[in-house]
Amino acid sequence: MQALLLRQNRDARTLKYVARRTAEGLSKKEIHRCLKRYIVRELYPLILADLADSARPA
Repeated sequence: MQALLLRQNRDARTLKYVARRTAEGLSKKEIHRCLKRYIVRELYPLILADLADSARPA
């Protein structure tokens, strides 16, 4: 949740996203839910790549 709040207040892409979703009539709670999913979709491939790198023998 902390990452969400930091991004919501400082990241330009996220600020645009929140403004667009607010204009569409979504509530703050709905926007937070969408942002959490957005963040996970962005981070999940990075986590998988890191796991694959750490699983390789040295």
